[in-house]
Amino acid sequence: MPAAPPMGVLTITGLEGRRLGAGGVRLVSGMRSRLRLKNIVLSVATFVFAAMLLNIGYYLVFPDVSKLKKVNPRKTSFMEYREKEWQAQGKKRKIRYVWTPLSQISPYVVKAVLIAEDDKFWRHEGFDFEAMKKALEKDIRKGKFRAGGSTISQQLAKNLYLTPSRNPVRKVKEAILTWRIERNLTKRRIIELYLNVAEWGEGIFGIGVAAWHYYGKPASALGPMEAARLAAVLPNPRHWSPTGASSYVESRSQRIYQIMVRRGIVIEDYDEVMNTPQEETVDEKPEATTTRESPEGKETPGTEGTSLSSPRKDEMEEQGGDATEE
Repeated sequence: MPAAPPMGVLTITGLEGRRLGAGGVRLVSGMRSRLRLKNIVLSVATFVFAAMLLNIGYYLVFPDVSKLKKVNPRKTSFMEYREKEWQAQGKKRKIRYVWTPLSQISPYVVKAVLIAEDDKFWRHEGFDFEAMKKALEKDIRKGKFRAGGSTISQQLAKNLYLTPSRNPVRKVKEAILTWRIERNLTKRRIIELYLNVAEWGEGIFGIGVAAWHYYGKPASALGPMEAARLAAVLPNPRHWSPTGASSYVESRSQRIYQIMVRRGIVIEDYDEVMNTPQEETVDEKPEATTTRESPEGKETPGTEGTSLSSPRKDEMEEQGGDATEE
């Protein structure tokens, strides 16, 4: 007895074929081909979806984010992406990147970058949902998918491990990595990493290189307006220059600077006085030394006009250091 045909497979007997005629046979044959094609497409789609889930799931475990607590990255995925891009374009360029500890970065830079890129950095846990909602609404109005509203933590995840592509799968990976970064690293370490791996121009990575390239000084010596201009170009550092004459950079850096003034980060009168060139001075010759009698009847050297030390200074010396204002 002949075996029954598999489910979903159309068969035509000789009698049925004669009844259907040539046109009917062709119709049934076409249906069978379409069914086969549908099964192939479904299988391929299932395979692709499974591969995509595995690819995304990889970032739940790898790379080892916790090692960033103590280890500074030598090269990021973003840097490698730029190198491949230059190679494809036939450009001979090199990455310029030097690690600069947070203690050697001007506080103005930290404040300006946070104001420009992530004003809720200290309060959120990696995601600013309000900013993301506004960015999405803006994208819908313009009919473009730009996926803005990224926090410093999200940008760090992208710079360290991903590429600048804007596809939704990359955003899912970015979200997973951001969640892991926030769970494993302190906010201080996150901002330190970000300032060192952020792109600040063609081949310029990190605030240390950017400070020397644009202003000829170390990152620790950057002033408030220089910091504001560096922060202003972060959305597109290869298009805008901190030292350029772009109206966008000028207006955005002024807004950042004025916010720093309003928040008391910058005190303009103080900065004006401290930055005023000072005439060269010379030490005054010491006055004649006199002698005075001690309570024990001995003569001790002294200086006329000697002033008392301030109580605050004495207090700081007793505590073993200076009291600085944060």
